[in-house]
Amino acid sequence: QVQLVESGGGLVQAGGSLRLSCAASGRTFSYYPMGWFRQAPGKEREFVAAISRGGTSTNYADSVKGRFTISRSNAKNTVYLQMNDLKPDDTAVYYCASPRLPRLDVPFARDEYEFWGQGTQVTVSS
Repeated sequence: QVQLVESGGGLVQAGGSLRLSCAASGRTFSYYPMGWFRQAPGKEREFVAAISRGGTSTNYADSVKGRFTISRSNAKNTVYLQMNDLKPDDTAVYYCASPRLPRLDVPFARDEYEFWGQGTQVTVSS
């Protein structure tokens, strides 16, 4: 079965950086786009970034453009989220996700993703 395992979260001061990783297994990773979402306490899970299956196209939420970078290594079955200039509002549990079927586009809607990791906590102190 499909498994997604995030890592790299932690506590960082405002202005700092973190790099999240998501290791995928259970199917051919390079067939599927990948996404990152986040959920803060009391809020809905929201889109952060997504990348096409080949890594040539990306999509970002306006709130993270210019600060976060999504990338992937199909050789390592891993997707990354480099987060720079972190702000307290970035505090959340971060999830990686993958859609049910292979596709060429870069989906950003939560309901287009079928498989989810367990999440990794990111806390940004002011």
